Amino acid sequence: MTAMTVRLTVNGRERELTVEPHERLIDVLRGRLGLTGAKLGCGEGECGACTVIMDGRAVLSCLVAAVQADGRELVTIEGLAADGSETGLHPLQKAFIDEAAIQCGYCTPGMILTAKALLDGNPDPTEHEVREALAGNICRCTGYVKIVDAVLAAAEVMRKGGN
Repeated sequence: MTAMTVRLTVNGRERELTVEPHERLIDVLRGRLGLTGAKLGCGEGECGACTVIMDGRAVLSCLVAAVQADGRELVTIEGLAADGSETGLHPLQKAFIDEAAIQCGYCTPGMILTAKALLDGNPDPTEHEVREALAGNICRCTGYVKIVDAVLAAAEVMRKGGN
């Protein structure tokens, strides 16, 4: 099979890339676009470290062929903060800091993007719904309590119109 040209929007910016049929989205994001927030954990779709949002849904970028992203809109963790400063942080990013939900940080981008996809579809989730949404994301450092607390705190801020 031959290389293909894909056009996609990443964090609001239109991109055009030539990709090989075997290339994974995670590899293109990290290697070609320099967006290293998504982490390659297991490479088998079991850990959630590579989660990005594609067309409003959380997806595991290690399981998505780059050609499948053609014509799609992607959001990575780098696309959430308005200007990279603490004042421009997305409510989820701020809540993860405020609630001390970050330890080593490896899983954090995937957790935040999974939570964002949840809150975009369900702005007032229960604790159970948050835990269920995050079930595909593994954190080896925490007991998930602070992560769940951060998602619920961000949901409250977002419902009140906070950014």
